[in-house]
Amino acid sequence: MTPNHVTAMRVGAAFAAVALFTFFGDALAADILAVLLTIVAIALDGVDGYLARTRGLATPLGAQLDILGDRVVENLFFTFFAVAGLVSLWLPILFFVRGTVTDFLRGLASRAGQSGFADRSMLETWWGRALVASRASRAAYAILKCVCFCYLGLLLPVARWQSDWLDAGVRHSLLLTGQMLAAAAAVFCAVRAVPVVWEGRRYFVAVERKLPARRTAAIEGVR
Repeated sequence: MTPNHVTAMRVGAAFAAVALFTFFGDALAADILAVLLTIVAIALDGVDGYLARTRGLATPLGAQLDILGDRVVENLFFTFFAVAGLVSLWLPILFFVRGTVTDFLRGLASRAGQSGFADRSMLETWWGRALVASRASRAAYAILKCVCFCYLGLLLPVARWQSDWLDAGVRHSLLLTGQMLAAAAAVFCAVRAVPVVWEGRRYFVAVERKLPARRTAAIEGVR
């Protein structure tokens, strides 16, 4: 099994979890299975990177697929929970915009040969690697997302049922806790994007400088 296979498996697990939340959200067994699949989808994010590093299977394409898998899982869950009314619509928009910007800069860095981990990473500063690439940061972010997704998934019955037995204040507190977890994930996501934007700006500037030079060379060639 290759790291790319693991990436595909975690994306599949995420889609299966959301499908269970969507179509069988009123069944406790389906909710529990969806939560387990959510945990699997998040946990496998560390497995593909581990396989890539320990088995010498790390490639620039694999690194890009790993990031793509992250984007699909994040956007899938947050969009679903926004549609379900558990979080603001601005939350998936934030994740989408953040992912688009950082992945664009990573793409520019990849064209310059900086893609992947260690010496090939586009992150050169110690604080950038600590915030984005360190095991502590990646683990903390993964755990926060996992707790957030699982908690919001289990809140679906609370949001759907007009329960007489559940006090309105308790219901509000449960929903507010879910929104606070989602907000914490959004803040963590934004903070981890700062080093990528800061260090990625030089690749953007480099491309801007190359384009006028190419235009000048093309004009000179025509002359």
